[in-house]
Amino acid sequence: MALAAGAGEAETSTSAGTGAPLENVPVTALDLDRYLGQWHEIAHLPMFFQRKCVGDTTATYTLKADKRIEVRNACRTRDGSRTESVGEAKTVDGSAGALKVRFAPAWLGWVPGIWADYWVLDVDPEYRWAVVGGPGRKYLWILSRDPSMDAALFNRLKSDAQARGYQLDDLVVGAPVE
Repeated sequence: MALAAGAGEAETSTSAGTGAPLENVPVTALDLDRYLGQWHEIAHLPMFFQRKCVGDTTATYTLKADKRIEVRNACRTRDGSRTESVGEAKTVDGSAGALKVRFAPAWLGWVPGIWADYWVLDVDPEYRWAVVGGPGRKYLWILSRDPSMDAALFNRLKSDAQARGYQLDDLVVGAPVE
């Protein structure tokens, strides 16, 4: 369920395999039209709002008439039912891969802290997968257009996230990694 809350400072980390610095910053180029649509969550760091989710988690992004983005997160719960939450995202001027998101009612949009950081940290050139996080490194999602992911790719994305400073001990893998 991408597009959620977090805060903190961006820092530079070291890439696990190469020793090269790997900053925890949003991508500098993001084609929003290509990013829109449905994504399947492959894995995430635990978040309170996903505590009922056990699988089949998706995030669907749709451009609205006001140029903001509807965020529709859905998942399967333990009893087999589906739960869904709808929010809104907006772009951040000057940073293509940085967005702000809120799931509170629109009339609360003015309240400080309602809009949370949503950073696209990495995205496939063909927009087949993406990694989403934030400045505080408290949340992370590995997303795919397909409901499963190749194990080698998944392991590389995890290594890159660790090189950005994400602690993945509690990573929840909710989709097939083959």
